[in-house]
Parts: sequence; structure tokens; C-alpha cells
Amino acid sequence: MQPKPWTFVAGENGDWLIVGSRAVVGAELPAAARLEPRPTLLAELPARASWLVRGVTSNERYVFRAEKTLLVAKQPALGRPSARCAALIPIRKSEAWWDLTQDERRAIFETRSQHIEIGLQYLPAIARRLHHGRDLGEPFDFVTWFEFAPADSAAFEDLLGRLRDTEEWRYVEREVDVRLER
Repeated sequence: MQPKPWTFVAGENGDWLIVGSRAVVGAELPAAARLEPRPTLLAELPARASWLVRGVTSNERYVFRAEKTLLVAKQPALGRPSARCAALIPIRKSEAWWDLTQDERRAIFETRSQHIEIGLQYLPAIARRLHHGRDLGEPFDFVTWFEFAPADSAAFEDLLGRLRDTEEWRYVEREVDVRLER
């Protein structure tokens, strides 16, 4: 997969209305009214913007071939007309996480926390795209964009609750949950 850059700009402009934002762990992001996902890496904060987060789509880091095949088969495209709800969730993990080897992280991520297995149970209702920010020197290691229909809001809450209740989430030192509507 060729890396694709993204910048999520929060401020006065954008197709997505910010209906809520809260710090789950660590510091909150400044208040903003709207969010605009842009398929580029902006170098600076645009005028009348409150904050931005950046990341690139990349290869899946902890996924085996069979898991990727299942994800691709069930994962719907973003931008579905029925998906009028979204969530932007930037996360930074602790240095203890990054001090682990790749196989140790994989064991926590999937073998013990079942991150992929849990996520598969909510497809195709909830679409997602993961962006990596750590290698860019960004304040968040991962930025995940989710889209879903209003009727799937309860399922989305269930998904987040299950993921946050895993061993993997003990390594999260900052997480912000931004909710949006189109």
C-alpha cells in the first residue's frame, strides 16, 4: 500500500459538524465547530482553525494475511450516504508500548486483546480508516476515522467499550474522542 497523507482540520469550516469532544485519557483538544478531512499533509494550521491532526494510511502493522482477507471482504467504503455519523479518535501510546518488540505488541494487540476479532464483529456497519502519525513526529501515534449510520450508534459505543476494556488500552496515555455528524 502506498502511504496516503491526511490532515483533519477542526475550526469553522468543514462538512462535518462536531457534536461532541472529550478526552478519554490525557488532555482535551481545543473547542471547534466543524471538521474537514483533507487528503494531504498540511504544514501549518489554516486560518480560523483550532487544531489539526495528521497521519498517513499505510500497511497494516499487526495483521496476518487471513485477517486482512476477512477485513477487506467485510470493510465497507467510507463516504456511504447512510453513514451520517463519524468519530475521529486520535491516540498516543506509552513508551512502554513502543519499547516492546513487534511480536510482543502483536500478542497484546490480537492474541490477548482480540482487537481485530472484535472489530470484525461490527463490520460492515462501521467503516474505519487508520492513519499513522508516530513516524511523522506527530503528537498522536494513531488517528482512526470511523463512519456509521445513526442507527448503528449503539453498536459503535459497544465497539469502543469492548476495545477500551482490553490489555492493549492500558498502554494508551492520550485519547480524544471527537463525534461528528454530516
